[in-house]
Amino acid sequence: MKPQRIHQEDIELLSPEGGKPVKMWTQGVPVEQEARQQLEKLAQLPFVFHHVAVMPDVHVGKGSTIGSVIPTLGAVIPAAVGVDIGCGMMAAKTTLRANDLPDSLARVRSAIEQAVPHGMTPKTRNHKGSRDVGSWNNPPPAVDAGWAKLQGEFDAICRKYPKLRGTNNYKHLGTLGGGNHFVEVCLDEEGYVWVMLHSGSRGVGNAIGTHFIELARQDMRRHMVNLPDQDLAYLKEGTQNYDDYVEAVGWAQKFARINREVMMHHVIHALRGVITKPFETHVEAVNCHHNYVQKETHFGKEVLLTRKGAVSAREGELGIIPGSMGAKSFIVRGKGNPESFNSCSHGAGRVMSRTEAKRRFTRADAERATEGVECRKDEGVIDEIPMAYKDIDAVMHAQRDLVEVVHTLKQIVCVKG
Repeated sequence: MKPQRIHQEDIELLSPEGGKPVKMWTQGVPVEQEARQQLEKLAQLPFVFHHVAVMPDVHVGKGSTIGSVIPTLGAVIPAAVGVDIGCGMMAAKTTLRANDLPDSLARVRSAIEQAVPHGMTPKTRNHKGSRDVGSWNNPPPAVDAGWAKLQGEFDAICRKYPKLRGTNNYKHLGTLGGGNHFVEVCLDEEGYVWVMLHSGSRGVGNAIGTHFIELARQDMRRHMVNLPDQDLAYLKEGTQNYDDYVEAVGWAQKFARINREVMMHHVIHALRGVITKPFETHVEAVNCHHNYVQKETHFGKEVLLTRKGAVSAREGELGIIPGSMGAKSFIVRGKGNPESFNSCSHGAGRVMSRTEAKRRFTRADAERATEGVECRKDEGVIDEIPMAYKDIDAVMHAQRDLVEVVHTLKQIVCVKG
């Protein structure tokens, strides 16, 4: 029997047979059939609590969809958290106005690119063993200070899992990465300058996520657990693997937060080098994860809540919802909607894969779509073209009962990896 789908006010409800309900804030935005199927499989897991909440930026992910909020009792799904553990956003308002910026925004972009390692060296025979361009050669003092807050706990994790020590952890702290990660200079509705950036736990988070995803799969094989999707392999509370994962994922989330703080420090320093007017920053600052898991209380139960491409939106809590390279972004204040587990979307959400975007669009398309933004416009960023994402205005309208807009930001400089 196919799951029944009914509409109740602005929430679409999926009711998979034998599973928990799936509540979707997706009115007016496209949702792939494959994403619906992933959600139905996820909701059939016996340890999912109450219901699954789905944000309007939902799209297909590994195991579970990106843009979903998953409460669990007694188990955690490492692939639902993913490998970019703690990925998230940071934004800071400055006292600068638009007319305080230099005439050449290319100078601003260049200063940021020099201050923050970004991208990565392709893994070719010639580059094997050489330094990744997206890491530090000689980490500056801010990296040392950040690493000092992380090293002791990381050493303890590595005593259990020595292979994690081989990741480029220390030299990745305060670096951007690639893909959809970015640093932007934006203007708000009153013409104030903001700095906004998007990154996570870099190589070490990837290593932790990958390692525990495999341990979960091994557990499933060992206990002959039949899953609707092998990427939904889970770790059961009370096991050593579960305890170790909770410890490691918590550390990776801390790394991600400090990573953004160090980057913001270096970006602000870079701006001071090209802007002559003295200015203050962190007038309003937000630093939020959107790929993470933590203990929270909902509907009278303490649960492990996984936000896979979703942001905490407790009542009064500030968050960040970015658009794309050519679209506006938003600083929002949560409304504390219990049905969404106090959550909102983490962005616009993709409407097509990176491969499809590269097939469909050209460099000329990218140039037109990012007109007025000082940014890369070459073939290497076509997969990030604005048309590969959902309409951010439609996404915001669909979650109007989850958040209210505090500031609307439009980027004028964008640095991509």
